[in-house]
Amino acid sequence: MNDSPVTIENTENVATLFLDDGKANALGYQVIDALLEAFDEVETSDANALVLAGRPDRFSAGFDLSVMNEGSDAARGMLTKGVDLFLRMYMFSRPVVAACTGHAIAAGSILLLCSDLRVGSEGDFKVGLPEVTIGMALPFFATELARDRLSKRHYTKATALGSMYSPEGAVDAGFLDEVVPQEKVISIAQERARSLSEVGQTALTRTRETTRGQIARTIRESLSQDLSKFDVNT
Repeated sequence: MNDSPVTIENTENVATLFLDDGKANALGYQVIDALLEAFDEVETSDANALVLAGRPDRFSAGFDLSVMNEGSDAARGMLTKGVDLFLRMYMFSRPVVAACTGHAIAAGSILLLCSDLRVGSEGDFKVGLPEVTIGMALPFFATELARDRLSKRHYTKATALGSMYSPEGAVDAGFLDEVVPQEKVISIAQERARSLSEVGQTALTRTRETTRGQIARTIRESLSQDLSKFDVNT
């Protein structure tokens, strides 16, 4: 029996990672490790593109609050692991398409920022970075990934003000690229991934370095100092 929250389906040179923990798809250690292992597996496979899909109505609720509630030290450890995942996606050697099947909250929306194309589901769902509205400052890695991917018009609203967006609003803000009927979100994301399968891996890796490498290095080099300021009680 496979108890992993991540399963992989390979079809027409597209690997689809289905994230489903049976609950809110929170990013705790088990989920993060499973996703990192899945990215490693895809990188050594024949897949030319990757889709990351959530469960019905839930893409990801963000970092696991049960770990956050253990205190700042525990939270920092989990965030460090989370950054490993975010940068793995952000610099991945294949195109990454997100199938945002529902709510994408906090770190869940960072998964969208780290994907190349983002297909969202129609519905009464929320997308965004609400940390400041619950008294938690956004870490530097989150603001830098948001700065890179979000519309300049929405950057302050989405980060410093913690605004949440409908799927359609998330397209305007830059969290998503398109919104489709819920029953089609995964299949359309897979279509988008297939359309990217001709992107050369060597060329993509080199271009990732020129377009994103400095941002990734800055995040990595500043992470220890960044998280030393992180406090779940502020």
